[in-house]
Amino acid sequence: MPSPAKKRKLNSDGKQQPPLPSRGLEYFFTKQKQTSAAEQPAIDWPEAEEDTRPDHESSDLELARKLQAQFDQEDAQRARDGADPVNPEATPPQPEPPRAPGTEADRTVEPVPRREVTPAVASDQDQKGTLSLQSVAASVDTVSESIPFDESPLTFEPSKYVPLLQSHWGSEGGDASYALLTRCFILINGTTSRIKIVDTLVNCLRVIIEADPSSLLPAVWLATNSISPPYISLELGLGGSAISKALKQVCGLDQRSLKAIYDKYGDAGDVAFEAKKKQSFTLRKPKPLTIKSVYQSLVKIATSQGQGSGEVKQRIVDRLLQDARGGEESRYVVRTLCQHLRIGAVKTTMLIALSRAFLLSRPTDTDFPLRSVTELSKLKKDELAEVWSRPEEIVKACFARRPNYNDLVPILLEIGVCDELLIRCDLTLHIPLRPMLGSITRDLSEMLTKLQGRGFACEYKYDGQRAQVHCDENGNVSIFSRHLEVMTDKYPDLVDLVPKIRGEGVSSFIMEGEVVAVDRQNGELKNFQTLTNRARKDVAIGEITINVCLFAFDLMYLNGQPLLDRPFRERRELLKSLFIEIPHHFTWVKSIDANSQDSETVLEFFKSATESKCEGIMVKILDNLTDVPAPGVDAQDGAQEDGSAASAPPTPSKSKSRTKGKGKEKGKASDAASEKKPFSRRKPLLATYEPDKRLDSWLKVKKDYSASFDTLDLIPVAAWHGSGRKAKWWSPILMAVRNEETGTLEAVCKCMSGFTDTFYKANRKFYDDGSGEAEDEEKEEPKGGDSDDDLGEQGEGKHKNTRKTKPNFVEYSGGHPDVWFEPQEVWEMAFADITLSPVYTAAIGLVSQDRGLSLRFPRFLRKREDKGIEEASTNDFLAGLWRKQEAKAPAAPIKEADEDEEDLYN
Repeated sequence: MPSPAKKRKLNSDGKQQPPLPSRGLEYFFTKQKQTSAAEQPAIDWPEAEEDTRPDHESSDLELARKLQAQFDQEDAQRARDGADPVNPEATPPQPEPPRAPGTEADRTVEPVPRREVTPAVASDQDQKGTLSLQSVAASVDTVSESIPFDESPLTFEPSKYVPLLQSHWGSEGGDASYALLTRCFILINGTTSRIKIVDTLVNCLRVIIEADPSSLLPAVWLATNSISPPYISLELGLGGSAISKALKQVCGLDQRSLKAIYDKYGDAGDVAFEAKKKQSFTLRKPKPLTIKSVYQSLVKIATSQGQGSGEVKQRIVDRLLQDARGGEESRYVVRTLCQHLRIGAVKTTMLIALSRAFLLSRPTDTDFPLRSVTELSKLKKDELAEVWSRPEEIVKACFARRPNYNDLVPILLEIGVCDELLIRCDLTLHIPLRPMLGSITRDLSEMLTKLQGRGFACEYKYDGQRAQVHCDENGNVSIFSRHLEVMTDKYPDLVDLVPKIRGEGVSSFIMEGEVVAVDRQNGELKNFQTLTNRARKDVAIGEITINVCLFAFDLMYLNGQPLLDRPFRERRELLKSLFIEIPHHFTWVKSIDANSQDSETVLEFFKSATESKCEGIMVKILDNLTDVPAPGVDAQDGAQEDGSAASAPPTPSKSKSRTKGKGKEKGKASDAASEKKPFSRRKPLLATYEPDKRLDSWLKVKKDYSASFDTLDLIPVAAWHGSGRKAKWWSPILMAVRNEETGTLEAVCKCMSGFTDTFYKANRKFYDDGSGEAEDEEKEEPKGGDSDDDLGEQGEGKHKNTRKTKPNFVEYSGGHPDVWFEPQEVWEMAFADITLSPVYTAAIGLVSQDRGLSLRFPRFLRKREDKGIEEASTNDFLAGLWRKQEAKAPAAPIKEADEDEEDLYN
């Protein structure tokens, strides 16, 4: 290789030579990365290596070496004097705690902190806007990484870690670091045990409660993967492009590199983790993320609107990823931005963790009573569960009545978990309570068996949208959906109707009912699909084309008084006596009162409901009966009637079952004794309104659960990778009907209901895509919460039952599935209704020229081993069922397939 001097001579001759390859800043610190700070505080190049380096490199390195040696001498002097080498005015650094084995900081060598180099005045340390290199690995929060959050809360002592954390946070502003929450997420994500997940959350919350209570509320929001309750509309509104741009800019990746990482891992958080690992240095020292700053950044993203809001959001995302220290923080920041945290900390888990955390810890400025950890440690497992249960029920009940952590957490910080919490978090107008839910029964006989000896009401289950209507003394009206979303703007006609239905003496109320599309002329009910065609926002009363009627069925609040503890019969009587019916606008659900002896009456009522285009019936207990004889079925054979699991007799563990001799005989004797224990009484079914609970006090019997209705034999043709718990399996699965005339398969619906875990595993093994995941499932069960495993790169159609490209005999115009199946099976599917669809192609041209047919609420029943694909349901048969449903024409004749019909798919 010619020296630079020779190159200059060649260039002076007028001949064009290729330019020198560009070298980045990282090149000059290669040796620095290879040598740890502890072992080599300054960079000393070996003599032999210096002599053999090219001239143009030697001069630059020599200058850098001299400057660095000068800086190292100054830093060493200041270190001896107790001052910070980079910031002489700062306080001396705290000793670094030992790192937990296996952490990211242990795996990455930390280089020496670099000083700023300015070309003009190298000795001036107050220069602004100068260039500096910061190691990404050096910035990892090793203090938070060492905390064992996954210990039992009865052995975990927050006081051991709080002083060091507070001292560590003090140099960064005093707020709890996001690294603390990241540590919690990592531990939760690494276990499948629900007990471990709860314990880890409890310990993390306790540390925050004692060390920085002001960060508890944003920590709860971040851990639950949300930033506001559903009834307060705060949408991040971020697309994948914003995160991709930030990753490319922050980590120095091009589009091809980023796509390669995404194709390999598939999850945006994992992509951020890998991209961050590739970033060795940053051009500025990251400002450590705090729990508050991350939450406030999300709120700012959600509230940014108008012109230029896209740029504002992009800058916030860029800054979050720049300040994320290490790959793990980047992973969870990105997953939070994607609103897909995947740690399994759902609402119920968080409420349980909060209740336990406030039994064991409190802020330093409060004095509410706590439970002694020493005493709790002496309790047996069932006794400890009893201690936990009462606080858990209080916190859950409060959140069900007022589902907003902004209301719940500050009160918990003030008074802890006590009965006063229920009073301060009671029902409030214009804040929706979580609705009570009904248990599913397969048919009428099962329902009658469950309610034997009790009186109940049967109500039409209308095919509409559940609505919760709030009205205060000033006539202000709010309408909320079942999922607590605001629908006030969607139904201005109902808002205008509310003052007209209030009877004399009614000032304020919370009412629940079903909004159904109707024909104003004759009151005929229309299906749910018609209701979905109504605009959702900015609806003007004069422009409404789809009229609705509110069918009320419950009253939870009246004139400032909650009615949740009143029996259903009383609440229903108040509803009917205090409100005014307006035909085809406002009325009550159609209902009858019956008992388990009135089976014929209930059956006729059920038939009339389905003939009226209703989904089925709801059955509700009328009165609180506390002394009802048990039916013939043993109470321990199933779930208790309050919706909770029945306490089964003790089951010996594997170790106990292997014991021999007297121990085994003793176990048998105890089992026999438990079997002879009489169950003469059942736990009473209460007729009260229980928010956010699914109980047997309410039962639903839907027409699609009844075996008397039509089913379809469909062919599975494609699937998508599952998400969350189903990440290792195929879900949903695309189903199709046959077109006998063209020999094609026409997609009709996606199905993800009715499958068991055993079925999912067997189905994945049968339709393996060649990635080897099916074999892995044999060895490892999927985790109970959200899974962190991705399928990675798909195989190239190695398995005989799958293919990568869409077969030419399958017609589907929706999104591209992850895998296409070779059609081989027939599955029997139940469904609620058949609807017109712009996406699915089944029976297109038979009922509509531009729309096909799809199934509403499809559910897998069984595999039809007795049928081949040539015997699957046809598009003609599907169209006939649709005509029958719409009562427009008699069912079209069904063409039978010839037994010797050729294979359509060769």
